[in-house]
Amino acid sequence: MNDEELTPLQQWEQRYAGSDAVWSGRVNDSLAVALEGLPPGRALDLGCGEGADVVWLAERGWDALGIDLSPTAIERARRAAGECGLDRGAEGAGRAHFEQGDLDRWIPRADAYDLVTASFLHARDAQARIAVLRRAADGIAVGGRLVVLSHAAPPPWATALHEHRAEMLSAHEEHTRLALDPAQWELVTARQIQREAVSPDGAPAHLEDSLLVLRRRC
Repeated sequence: MNDEELTPLQQWEQRYAGSDAVWSGRVNDSLAVALEGLPPGRALDLGCGEGADVVWLAERGWDALGIDLSPTAIERARRAAGECGLDRGAEGAGRAHFEQGDLDRWIPRADAYDLVTASFLHARDAQARIAVLRRAADGIAVGGRLVVLSHAAPPPWATALHEHRAEMLSAHEEHTRLALDPAQWELVTARQIQREAVSPDGAPAHLEDSLLVLRRRC
C-alpha cells in the first residue's frame, strides 16, 4: 500500500513509528514570543503532536489540552507531561492533558478556552483546515485569543524534485481566508516571522512563518 492509499491516521502513525521522536521536544519559538505576558488560563493546542507546546504552557500555569490524530503522538505527549509532573499539576504550574481525536469531527464547548493555538496545523486540505480553526474559535471565551502559526514560504532547499505541497499563506491572507466576524474578533497581530534553521545538508538557513493572533471581543 502506497502513501496515497493510507488514511490520515495511518499516514501519521507511519510517520511517528519511523522515529523515536519526530519533533524537537521544544516549544515553537514564535509561539512563545506571541504568548509572552499573557496570564494563564484554559488553553487548547490543535494538532499537538508530541506535546511540547502543551507542556510549555502547563509549565507557565495554563490548564492546557492537546488534541492529535495519532495515538503514538498522544502517548509520547502524555509521557513527556508525566516526566514533568504536569499530568497531575506540578507545584507552581498548570496541567497538561491530551486526547486522541480527529479534528475534522471534534467540536469544542462554547466558552471553553481562553487560548487556542495551532502551530503548523495539518489537515486533509485547505478547506478542512479552515473549518477546524473556525470550530475551535467558537470555543474561545470573550477576551480569549486564537493564535495561528503557519509556514509562509517553502524552505530554501525545496526544489521541483522536493516539492513542498502545502498551501502557504501570509498572515493577512490567512486572516482573510478565516473570515471571522470583525464585530466579534479583533485583529491583534498579522505578520511574517523569519527564523533560523538548519538545512538537510547541515547548512544554516532562514525560514519564513506567518503569525496571526485574533482576540474575541464578544
